[in-house]
Amino acid sequence: MKKNDMKHNPKKLQKRPRTIEDCFFFTGCMLPALFTAAAVISYFMPGLRQSLKLPPCLFHLITGYYCPGCGGTRAVKALLKGRFLLSAYYHPLVPYAAVIYLSFMLTQSAERMSRGKLAIGMHYHNRFLWTALAVLAGNFILKNMLHCFYGFVL
Repeated sequence: MKKNDMKHNPKKLQKRPRTIEDCFFFTGCMLPALFTAAAVISYFMPGLRQSLKLPPCLFHLITGYYCPGCGGTRAVKALLKGRFLLSAYYHPLVPYAAVIYLSFMLTQSAERMSRGKLAIGMHYHNRFLWTALAVLAGNFILKNMLHCFYGFVL
C-alpha cells in the first residue's frame, strides 16, 4: 500500500474492528455527563422538576398488580442517595445494573489506560442479560404474589 493511499482511506488506518465492548464503553462514558446535565437543570430549574412528574403506572391502575418496572424510579433515587439495600427492595434490577455498569467501566478503563497490558476488561456475555431478565421476572412474580396473597403494598 502506498503512503498516499493511507491519507485518503481512513478505514485502512483503523487498528482493529469495533467491538460491542467499544460501543458499551462509549455509551457508559456518556451516562455520567447526561446525569450531570439533568442534575444541573433540575437544580437551577425547580419548577421544571415539578412539571415533569411521572404519571401513575397504567398497568397498576388497570390491573391492581405491579408491572415489571414498578419501583424502578424509587430504586434509582434510593441508589443515588447511597441507600443500596432500599434500592434493592424497591427494584433489585437497578442495583444489579449499577454493579454491572461500574464493574464494566472500571475494568475497561483500566485495560484501555494500560493500552492492553492489564487484560482485565470485562466483556459482554449473554449471561448478564439472562440474569437481568431473571431478576426482572422474579421481582415481578414475587411482588405480585405477596400483593395477591398477603396484601403487600410497595
